[in-house]
Amino acid sequence: MLVYLPCRGVQYINNLGKKMSKPRIDYRNKNILAPMVKAGTLPLRLLALRYGADLVYCEELIDWKLLRSVRRENALLGTVDFIDESDGSVVFRTCDSEKSRVVLQLGTCNADRALQVAKKLENDVAAIDINMGCPKEFSLKGGMGAALLTQPEKVKNIITTLVKGCTLPITAKIRLLPKPEDTLAFCKMLQACGVAAIGVHGRTKEQRPRHANNNEAIAALAKELDVPVIANGGSKEIETHEDIDKFRVACGVNSVMLARVALWNVSIFRKEGALPLDEVIVEYLKLAVQYDSSVGNTKYCVQSMLRELQESPRGKLFLAAQSVQGICSLWGLGDFCSKMQEERRNACNGVGEEKPETIEGERMAKRRKHEHIEVVSSDVTALPVVFQRGIYVNRDAELPKTRLLMWSRQNNFKQPVYTTTQVEKLFCSVIEVDNVKYSSSYWEKNKRFAEQGAALAALIILGLEPKEKALKDGSLLSSD
Repeated sequence: MLVYLPCRGVQYINNLGKKMSKPRIDYRNKNILAPMVKAGTLPLRLLALRYGADLVYCEELIDWKLLRSVRRENALLGTVDFIDESDGSVVFRTCDSEKSRVVLQLGTCNADRALQVAKKLENDVAAIDINMGCPKEFSLKGGMGAALLTQPEKVKNIITTLVKGCTLPITAKIRLLPKPEDTLAFCKMLQACGVAAIGVHGRTKEQRPRHANNNEAIAALAKELDVPVIANGGSKEIETHEDIDKFRVACGVNSVMLARVALWNVSIFRKEGALPLDEVIVEYLKLAVQYDSSVGNTKYCVQSMLRELQESPRGKLFLAAQSVQGICSLWGLGDFCSKMQEERRNACNGVGEEKPETIEGERMAKRRKHEHIEVVSSDVTALPVVFQRGIYVNRDAELPKTRLLMWSRQNNFKQPVYTTTQVEKLFCSVIEVDNVKYSSSYWEKNKRFAEQGAALAALIILGLEPKEKALKDGSLLSSD
């Protein structure tokens, strides 16, 4: 087993007396950004660190999804990306600024898979945390998350395998079991297996945020354990930075992990006090643009920050926005977003044919030209345009396919013909109009959008849709 030495900067020694090569994290006296689905991506993690967080956890990532990903160094963004080869999406993105402070939270129920993931990412993250507390049905049905709380032998195998086979610190995040003595026994088992720290959410898997966090139960555990205990679940009790310390004392721990309250205003980590929400949103959006965050994740985070302000005039405009460009414009960052996208396009144009597919991030990856199939050939004129259905709400007559069809009829051309190719889960369409073929160079996740993208490319090339309008609407090289 690992021996824990409770002082800053120490190394751990395993039962063979071999020193670990990677510097270890001291989990004591830390304020930590908790793992949060859709929110714990690179922009929010970096902003949390900027505002004073000591450590940041990424959102829970499932072992098999990481195992089927490929590691790519993204020169354009200055990041390391793990790309899912099955659909081109970014599974995990990180950068040097957080390398020594980012903890990968892993969803797993298999020791061998967990170790494979740890070995794959051990040079890009600071630690691995095993999720043993998620109460969501997806995790439970997969034997992950809180399902592991009732499988101590499986947990023992997972933790022991990771501790022995990986140079990174291994931690676990749990929820309370119904009986205090069972929770303590589970934590002591984790400690004996060699975890560097244990995160404890002060609720059972059946309880939800409306239930009070059991601070006393966390304090009782911390008193009995030698490894650091990280208290979690206190968002209802925390409104200011000073409240973090109050929660720390109430739980009898050194370290605290913040989830919802940090998502509402991540500047809660500032010792000087939280900043106005608009200022935080602006800084978050800048990072979202800089690191090419998907519109889905960006919108989710900003929506969580706005809370009741979603009903304000700007909040309603935000909810209707369909692109990162549109969201940024509402906070005075439209020019910033356009400039960043323009610089990125210029950089891509200067690095050759192969590079953009490996460095453009989630947006490009999801709609990129497929790496192994060359559909857009020399007789096809292509543009990197993305069809966004939200732009055409209540304007079905103006959909690209409809407009192109009407234009063809007015000019006595034959009806446009679409040829769609599917590769795995991605689609690319080529449209032929008056014996000329057009296409979008991005791949879509459904056939209908691929056809609309091809029609939009044709409209722009034919001069029926100005590029400027497409850029303004976010249809051309969108950050979606």
